[in-house]
Amino acid sequence: MRVVQKYGGTSVGSTELIRRVAARVHALRDAGHQVAVVVSAMGDSTDRLLDLAREITAEPDTRELDALLATGEQVSTALLAIALRERGCPAKSYAGFQLPIRTTDVHGRARIESIDGARLEADLAAGIVPIVAGFQGLDPHGDVTTIGRGGSDTTAVAVAVALQADECQILTDVDGVYTTDPRMVPDARRLDRLTFDEMLELAGQGSRVLHLRSVEFASKYGVRLRVLSSFRPDGPGTLITSEEKDVEAPVVSGIAFHRDEAEIVVRGVPDAPGVAYGLLEPVSRAHVEVDMIVANAPRDGRVDFAFTVHRDDHRRALDLVRAAATALGAQAVEGDATVAKLSVVGVGMRSHAGVATRLFAALAAEQIAVRLISTSEIKISVLVDEQALERAVRAVHTAFGLAEPRTG
Repeated sequence: MRVVQKYGGTSVGSTELIRRVAARVHALRDAGHQVAVVVSAMGDSTDRLLDLAREITAEPDTRELDALLATGEQVSTALLAIALRERGCPAKSYAGFQLPIRTTDVHGRARIESIDGARLEADLAAGIVPIVAGFQGLDPHGDVTTIGRGGSDTTAVAVAVALQADECQILTDVDGVYTTDPRMVPDARRLDRLTFDEMLELAGQGSRVLHLRSVEFASKYGVRLRVLSSFRPDGPGTLITSEEKDVEAPVVSGIAFHRDEAEIVVRGVPDAPGVAYGLLEPVSRAHVEVDMIVANAPRDGRVDFAFTVHRDDHRRALDLVRAAATALGAQAVEGDATVAKLSVVGVGMRSHAGVATRLFAALAAEQIAVRLISTSEIKISVLVDEQALERAVRAVHTAFGLAEPRTG
């Protein structure tokens, strides 16, 4: 079997941990598998490099910042190659520009366009373990780029596509994807399997196990993903793959939540064509992403319009919307950065009624008010006060029977 393994920063946070990773990779190769590895920077080294740049200037040049941050992964790849060679396992490290991994030219959030897999294929054929630096690539101008937080996951999937790997394994500090965050709900259950659609929704709604872009990439190219623990060698983890039509899916597979939400409400906007565009166009032009959007029914020729943005963008978006709302003749603009989003996700929602009723009943029993609602075919999201989020997650988790069965 041909496998691409990705190890995150916590998995390679020290030389001792790197030795453990080397032992695991070596064992997999000795079992007869072809293995390529993608690694993140050690521990919090990316944050430390960023802090160094900001000690010099609050706004580092983006090209030079990418050149700086890319060094973190290069340290990890070289150290892992050294550890494998010390064990007698042939290995080679590669920075993104050495293959190369081709990206767009947007520094800090570039997108992978292609990977030249020739050197990786040659290594695998020769019994060598190639180790690729995640999170980075080379743009059309020959400059180093980074592909954003969580980019090592995306790199791993892209390498798996280039090598036509049988599986891409994401090894991290958890042993799979859970029904919700077990730090908030201790009896959350590890899921054996999820569809790409479910994982896309969970990642997009706040689950931090996998980066959204990596799941999008895997779904597009049909790469089987498996989430495993780098600290526990045994266990099947969670497999993420195409939906199996012959297996009845659970109604709700998991609950995701996002604390970094902020709400903007525009009250009394004239009910006229182009109003939504007039309010959101300045926000979009400022590269602020809008999430949930709700407009109520017209009353006396006016409507209320509400939407959410990331909390970091709240102040900027609020200023832009206030200017646009004044020009449109709105009565008031309000903002609230003390909200959070909860989402229930499951492909079984396509064929089962009553999911929304059960969700709202659980929240009502806890006297938790719902501020906004948005839905898709396999997801229902609600906006609640942030101080009520933990109670909401626990109540909904119980209402849908997602807890680990008790034994004994």
